[in-house]
Amino acid sequence: MACESQAGGIEKNGSFSSILYCKNDLKGGSLQLVKEPLNGQVLMVLSVDNNCSATSFDMELCAEKLKSLGVQVAEDQWRRLIQDAVLKPEVRRYMFYNSRVFQIAIAVIFYVSLWTNIYTTVQLFSFRRYWEASVLVTLVAVAVTVVVILVIDRRQRKINMNTDVRLAAVNEIFIKHGLILGITDALDGLHNILQLWFVHFSPERCLQSLSAHIMDLQRTRGSVLRHSLDQLCVVMEAVVRPDPGMDEEEASREESPLLSSGVNLNKEHAVVTCNELLHLIPEGPPEVMAQQLLVIFSGCYVRLLVTGRLPQAVPGGHLEHSNVPCLCKFIETTTLNPHQSWFTGR
Repeated sequence: MACESQAGGIEKNGSFSSILYCKNDLKGGSLQLVKEPLNGQVLMVLSVDNNCSATSFDMELCAEKLKSLGVQVAEDQWRRLIQDAVLKPEVRRYMFYNSRVFQIAIAVIFYVSLWTNIYTTVQLFSFRRYWEASVLVTLVAVAVTVVVILVIDRRQRKINMNTDVRLAAVNEIFIKHGLILGITDALDGLHNILQLWFVHFSPERCLQSLSAHIMDLQRTRGSVLRHSLDQLCVVMEAVVRPDPGMDEEEASREESPLLSSGVNLNKEHAVVTCNELLHLIPEGPPEVMAQQLLVIFSGCYVRLLVTGRLPQAVPGGHLEHSNVPCLCKFIETTTLNPHQSWFTGR
């Protein structure tokens, strides 16, 4: 008995899900793949209402479908990573404020405010025909609003350190099993829906190609490579600890403020922190750096792939069935060779 559905299918049971290419084995009673999916093929989508913070992805259903796809990963391992990556309250609030519904609301408010301010300014001058002024103001407000929307859309095409990179830990696990994950948002009426996409991806050919490209860059343009990779960094808050060789009295003097605030602080519970810059891609062998780049950019690649924001590419990638770049070509163009005209139309 076949069990097939499209990637956009929705199950009205509180969780939206879909799965591709599975069938029932009548002899063994188990689900097996009909054929090997292609790179870039969407295998499963889990969705949850972002307006209700109490809801979560249906992890039990996800585990069952992963087993049907032949992915044998301990559930407690990836379940915790997904929860920490996208279901924390602060992350969900960030995604809501960067969602389409919020951006549409901001665009409308921006247009109305801009139109009102421009029209009020125009009224300071004498116009015999007010309808001409209204048309002029409307055209200017529409043009400026469209430019703002395009700038926001262009920004969303880049890697998002607050969402895409948070999926790196879970992608590091699933990429070994031919899967990469990405998170997007969609509109369902007035509801903002978070969608977790599971996409098939075999990293072998991309890993070899990207490793060879990094090796070539290290040999010919090492400084350019390091400058490009230095852009991939996050700010981490670290606790400053005194030197173990320093005695307690000297350590307390070192940690004491220069100016007295008049408040007696509990030195036992006082914590001194500082911000540190953490490079996501440290120096290392080309294979290790390539593996790290594939993991870091997997979430961004899936997000752009499923939303149709990847540009068309010339032949030569590892997605033979599609006209979009594979993951390694996407990384080479956007990060390692930002000035290379690899995509068509650039």
